[in-house]
Amino acid sequence: MDRTGKTIFGFFNGKLAPVLTALSENTYMSAIRAGMVSIVPLTIIGGFFIIITEFPVSGWSKLIEPWAHFLRVPVKATFGLLAVFACFSIAYDLGKRLGQEAIVSASMATLVFLMIQLRLDDLAFEMDGLESKGLFTAILVALISVRIQKWFTDKNLVIKLPRNVPEIVYESFVSLIPMFVLVVLFWLLRFVLGVDINRMVQTAISPLVFALNTLPGILVYAFLVTLLWSVGINGDNAMDAIVAPVFLQYLAENVNAAMAGQPLPYVTALGFFTIFVNVGGTGATIALALIMLNSKDPGYRKVSRLSLPTQIFGINEPIFFGFPIVLNPVLMIPYILNALVLTTGTYLLMHWNIIHRPFVNVPWTTPPIIGHYLVSGGDWKAAAWAVCSIGIAMVVYYPFAKIAERQRLASLSNPETSSD
Repeated sequence: MDRTGKTIFGFFNGKLAPVLTALSENTYMSAIRAGMVSIVPLTIIGGFFIIITEFPVSGWSKLIEPWAHFLRVPVKATFGLLAVFACFSIAYDLGKRLGQEAIVSASMATLVFLMIQLRLDDLAFEMDGLESKGLFTAILVALISVRIQKWFTDKNLVIKLPRNVPEIVYESFVSLIPMFVLVVLFWLLRFVLGVDINRMVQTAISPLVFALNTLPGILVYAFLVTLLWSVGINGDNAMDAIVAPVFLQYLAENVNAAMAGQPLPYVTALGFFTIFVNVGGTGATIALALIMLNSKDPGYRKVSRLSLPTQIFGINEPIFFGFPIVLNPVLMIPYILNALVLTTGTYLLMHWNIIHRPFVNVPWTTPPIIGHYLVSGGDWKAAAWAVCSIGIAMVVYYPFAKIAERQRLASLSNPETSSD
């Protein structure tokens, strides 16, 4: 690595990476990430019913037409209440982290969130606020509610009963004052002062929501994720607390559009990066394993053969740390480059409506081709693009892999030689 490269690498590793790592390990960010992960099964269940309803086979829609309305019920119960589940899950996790009674924290935050989704004129719920459009409001309410609960507990401004009463009764009275304060506070804000909290939050985060659905924005994200991985930090986890609510909101909007028979509005919905870009692991490292299966170097050959079965399920740590790619300038370049190339290719194919945009959520461990097919709602062209993606990644990795192989063989033949 030359002096300039070392300077840039040193700046990122010494200055930027620690900041991003600290952000990802922050208590509140960790609670958001954990809460978002906990509601993923809901979207998978909802996605299963979407596949049944929207299966892309000629004549299918007519066949299930009598049952279509019933099949949409689980979709509405999952995607239609995403924000409610997110609020409960995030508050529950944060309550545990802050030493509060977690179920009380979750119930308190959910109560407040549901209250501010009521319409003043008829006291009915504003359903848009309960689904993806209220997701960021749910996150904000969860964080504020638990933080206020924690403050009252720390200051001992709570009603305490004798410890010999049942635990559930004791905790109920402990939460009474902070719950009352929260209800009054948000009631005043939403209904007396007339502040539209949903709109205010959406306006605040709209630049992020807009940017991540553009090609430059998603390229920046892809670059940061792979760059963090390259210095040994889990880039997906580090960025997830920030971007997961956005990608989930995109997915929910795509689901609503699919159910209404309208064009899907978002390219980079949940599944775009985890399935299409991270094919066979972040950085498409399954391609590197395939190239090195018959490497002249026995170490590379063994690592590739051992890691390939895990990479089929998107788990690439064995090859990532076994070669290694981390802190390895030769392999870091194609690792990052592949993420950028596949992000660009996938984005353009979806933008031009050549392959379907994501609207079904599947686990990130779903093997390539199968995952591509399912996420796109059964688009065979998406499955074909998975094969092309692995081929493209192999082309990108090949010259760098051979350089690394020659360097390894040279070092084995001459142990006294060391590379900078």
